[in-house]
Amino acid sequence: MNANTSRQNAAAREEGAQLFDRTTRDLPPGRHRFHKERMMAQIHETRQAEHTATGANGANGGQGANGATPAKARRFRLSRPAFALPALAATVAAAVVAVVVTSGGESGPGLATGPALTTTIGVASAEGAPRLLDEIALAAADGKHPVAKPGQYIYIESKTANTFVRTVNDKSSLASYALHTRQVWKSPDGTKGWLIDPAVNESPEGETLSLPDEQGNTPRADLNGPSYDYLAKLTTDPDALLAKIYKETKGQGNTPDQQAFTTIGELLGESYPPQELYSALFKTAAKIPGVVVVDDAVDAAGRHGVAVARLDETSGQREEWIFDKKTHVYLGERIVQVNRVDGDDLIKPGTIVFTSAIMKRAVVDGIKQTPSQSG
Repeated sequence: MNANTSRQNAAAREEGAQLFDRTTRDLPPGRHRFHKERMMAQIHETRQAEHTATGANGANGGQGANGATPAKARRFRLSRPAFALPALAATVAAAVVAVVVTSGGESGPGLATGPALTTTIGVASAEGAPRLLDEIALAAADGKHPVAKPGQYIYIESKTANTFVRTVNDKSSLASYALHTRQVWKSPDGTKGWLIDPAVNESPEGETLSLPDEQGNTPRADLNGPSYDYLAKLTTDPDALLAKIYKETKGQGNTPDQQAFTTIGELLGESYPPQELYSALFKTAAKIPGVVVVDDAVDAAGRHGVAVARLDETSGQREEWIFDKKTHVYLGERIVQVNRVDGDDLIKPGTIVFTSAIMKRAVVDGIKQTPSQSG
């Protein structure tokens, strides 16, 4: 029994390593997301495979990581695994290993784990959503927004945490990685960068995000992996922009509307849209059906604000973009499990799947330079 478990553990770790290698190889580095739906998709697929297994947990866990999911798990399908990020890949790989390994052990370099993140579910209302998004768009158009020039870097510092499924000795439970600081530097053309994130980096010094990658590839920027220069060329007409988002994200996510909302949310987070586009993104979001307002939501730094949100009816998760109630400045986002999903008794309503808070966003003159060090 022990020998068989050891072989399963080794296979699981190898599977996680292969997943990390494949994902980082296919992807423009630097566009971090502990992408909530994608990460949880891998976890749920693995768990569903476990539940239908006849004892070969490690083998079925591998099938889940490779995309062979039971029919019931398709609600959590990984929409476009080739566009996961280095940070996402590490998180998914760690989570998959945590699910299928039956001995103890923690995952995630340099991070402690704790109980699942939870919150009180805020009341959502469709009334007032268009007006709020219009006010946010006006505030975005009036705000200070420096232009990134060649040779400079976009610096984004955030606080982030996430919940994941951990299985030890055949017993599954929810756990979370400790809230931690993440720092990213990206050149306007997207070919140079640096990442410091204890959830990803083995070294506290971080790692390079510069292209080309180890295989000599320099992926082209797109909506799923945008550079500042790419964003600067996008249309700012809300109707045309929404049409482009629907077209380029076709087949991703659980529904076209939810994926459009998620895509815009990613551009608001660890990205730096030029000012005119930044304002247009909110006007574009107002055109997506199902967008609501949550009067009180809290970001990863504990700041209360008002949220623009949308519920994914398939996963039962609500994505919330959080803004300061007075200034309408973007604070961060979180994904909250709002509805219970049939067949899943572990992730209960009120679970925070993912949370982040943008602490600093600036244009600096050098890689690994912070705003306080700039001229």
